[in-house]
Amino acid sequence: MRTNSKTIAAGIGAAGLLGLGLYLAVPAAADDPSPSPATSPSAPARTHPERGKAHPDGKMHPRGHAFRGGRGAYGVHGEATVRRKDGFSLATWQRGHVTGRSGTTLTVRSDDGATWTWTADAKTRIRKDGDSSALSGLKNGDQVLVFGERSGNTRTAKLVRVPRKR
Repeated sequence: MRTNSKTIAAGIGAAGLLGLGLYLAVPAAADDPSPSPATSPSAPARTHPERGKAHPDGKMHPRGHAFRGGRGAYGVHGEATVRRKDGFSLATWQRGHVTGRSGTTLTVRSDDGATWTWTADAKTRIRKDGDSSALSGLKNGDQVLVFGERSGNTRTAKLVRVPRKR
């Protein structure tokens, strides 16, 4: 199956739309007009200095919502069905650490415990520290972000990115 940067961009866009939907739906559900008992009568209501509201968990979050900026900054893995010229495809992505590498397969474990095995092919692009790399350049423990597609139980990596060290 042939994939290009427009296809990957469409998958990322679909994941962004999903994030936007969650961004809009979660606060709407939290603004339930029905009264509910206060968690602690002695705790004063906290408000955000810019928006005038506290987060539902009662903590202040001055940087805003996790999906603000369109990056899904705190997401660990996901899938989205995207339309292509030849039908539908399942775009998938995962953020985590490499736990194994064998031949053309890469195993990645996310912080929530999800462990997925990805297959690399000749079209898989690997970027490590801002430069092109090979699958053999990835080591156990490397933090990675993987984009690709799933067909049945097979996840094919289209892009594997290791962020630059700070």
